[in-house]
Amino acid sequence: MVLGEIFGGADPIILIVVIVLLFGAKKLPQLARSLGSASSEFKKGIEEGSKGTESSQSTSIPQSNSTSTPNPQVHQADLEPPQS
Repeated sequence: MVLGEIFGGADPIILIVVIVLLFGAKKLPQLARSLGSASSEFKKGIEEGSKGTESSQSTSIPQSNSTSTPNPQVHQADLEPPQS
């Protein structure tokens, strides 16, 4: 969905009028500043989180040269059917 399809005609003007009535003209610059700083803090947190996740994943996954080595968590006894 494109924003042009959602907000068309006089909808943006009505939306701006409602926002001004709710918050008042004096509070709008302060509201815009706080939204901008919150957005930048959120982006910074996302970037730091993704960097931390990448570094923890690269250190926790063991690197192996051979692909034919069995999974150390799977035991041969787990694969054999129980003997009666």
